[in-house]
Amino acid sequence: MKTIAPRTWQLVLLFLAVTGALLAGAAPASAHAALTGSDPKQGAVVDSAPKKVSLTFSESVAISDGSVRVLDPAGKRVDDGKITHSGGTTYAVGVHSGLPDGTFTVAYQVVSADSHPVAGAYTFSIGAPSKTTAVVADQNAGGGVVGGIYDVARYVSYAGFALLVGGAAFVLGCWRRGAGSRPVQRVVVGAWIALTAATLAMLLTRGSYTGSGKFGDIFDMALLGQVLQTKTGAALTSRLLLLAAAALFIAVLFGAYAKKNENTDEEAEERNDLTFGLSVGGGVVAAGLAATWAMAEHASTGLQAGIAMPVDVLHLLAVAAWLGGLTTLLVALYRVPTIEGSAVRRFSRVAFCSVLVLVATGLYQSWRQVGSWSALTGTSYGQLLMVKVGLVAVLVGVAWISRKWTGRLSETVAAVPAQQRASEVSEVPEVAEEKEPVSVAAAGAGTDPKRAAQLARQRAAMASAREKRVRDADPHRFGLRRSVLVEAGIAVVLLAVTTVLTSTEPGRTEEEAKSATSAAQAQTGPLSLKLPFDTGGADGKGTALLEMDPGRTGNNEMHLYIERPNGKAFDVPEVKIALTQESKKIGPLPVVPDHIATGHWTASGVQIPVAGDWKVALTVRTSDIDQITINKNAKIG
Repeated sequence: MKTIAPRTWQLVLLFLAVTGALLAGAAPASAHAALTGSDPKQGAVVDSAPKKVSLTFSESVAISDGSVRVLDPAGKRVDDGKITHSGGTTYAVGVHSGLPDGTFTVAYQVVSADSHPVAGAYTFSIGAPSKTTAVVADQNAGGGVVGGIYDVARYVSYAGFALLVGGAAFVLGCWRRGAGSRPVQRVVVGAWIALTAATLAMLLTRGSYTGSGKFGDIFDMALLGQVLQTKTGAALTSRLLLLAAAALFIAVLFGAYAKKNENTDEEAEERNDLTFGLSVGGGVVAAGLAATWAMAEHASTGLQAGIAMPVDVLHLLAVAAWLGGLTTLLVALYRVPTIEGSAVRRFSRVAFCSVLVLVATGLYQSWRQVGSWSALTGTSYGQLLMVKVGLVAVLVGVAWISRKWTGRLSETVAAVPAQQRASEVSEVPEVAEEKEPVSVAAAGAGTDPKRAAQLARQRAAMASAREKRVRDADPHRFGLRRSVLVEAGIAVVLLAVTTVLTSTEPGRTEEEAKSATSAAQAQTGPLSLKLPFDTGGADGKGTALLEMDPGRTGNNEMHLYIERPNGKAFDVPEVKIALTQESKKIGPLPVVPDHIATGHWTASGVQIPVAGDWKVALTVRTSDIDQITINKNAKIG
């Protein structure tokens, strides 16, 4: 005879394996806001030190003093730590005056509008690039142990919501008698405990998750106070308050409501009124819980947020009604001796309606988050979305098989034929008599507590074995049980993929960020380089200013100005210029400018074949024997 335990353990192992694999494979700090521009630009070489550094993101971000740091070549901070909002999605930090030449590092760590941490760094140079010892290894937002705890808590919260809402909906809408079933009660109450614990864990770890990533910061009450003032903190707090209301709902559902469903039809009207009240109240609480996700994550920012938030609520409720109800049905099929075929058929209709809602809301969400075919196939979000769609298609196919089994069930799907039930009952005294006559045991039960307890355990074991034989007797129930188990396994994978999607940058945002970055790189603007020189001879010191317009690929016009240390124009016997791109082995490309005025040379039609980092070599000769070549790197195109 088939046993339940191996199948249950298979489901548990599948759950753990998929959860671990997907959460481990997810990027710890997946960003939903992307850096689309900066001033100075990434890799730029500027002539003089800027007064401030500006960053532009693809969407609004939460930023605080210290979120942007500017480090000199030695790794020391040179910013004033004060962040100003320059309008739109641009933020700036002031830098100290008198900065030396060299390569500077800009490190940033902010929180996107949909609650996810964003961290990164880039470099620019003043005067000329140089070696730098600056490190940004302490940027652990969204990673480490705290990131793992937060990601697991996020997954558990989704699963807890689905089981809590779906299990309660299954009882109220499909199987009212299930309110008195202990296995069903354990599913719903366990889901409430899991969701509450996960929400508390997310609230406590939120500050460290978006900040330092240090485990010790979880217990920093000052940091927790800052989290409570954020949009995500408000959503998590609201969720906890709604869970308190859900606890009252559960108490009534499995208390007064369960007792009324055990009574006769004399109280049918009162029972129906209570069902209506619980349905309305439970629906409000469920919608409120779903809204705590909608108000803090993807739906709350970006395109059509006013429409996206209610659509997201509907999507989450449909997921819970389908997958949560499916899990509750699975538990009932394995653990409950009897479940009416009408209840299974009602759930089949609920699941069908839920799928329709999921398809409609999912199409809208996909269009909103992806936006184009290229983003669907060329971004991580789009690829994960295709995996999710494939899983839904498989799940619908298995659900269709389950519907076929449902159609074969009788009104008393779990009941075996009366003759078989009678034989099951008649076997009980025989088993008891083999160990000890029931009458003798009953006679001594009042005077021997140990014997009474032993007899009670014996009766419970026999009753459990009898219930199991009843459950496994109907082949239709066994077939339905297998198909629903497969559905539940696929649902676990689907839920894991959905959780990873919530921490992945939407395809539309990623595409827009790439376009903005490409445009910024393509529009670097005119090139200007200041090149001090000293040939070592008499009157051999000066400064060369090299300008190239428009500073892009193709034709460019070059101007060279040479001045003495006192700033006056300086004619030298000879100047030569060469351009080399070592990474692509282009050059040196010689440029021989024409002398047109005192201290001024020019060259037209200077060709830059490809964009990238170029080495500019300027040779200056101040006498027959005194000359020097100055090399400087610059980004062109």
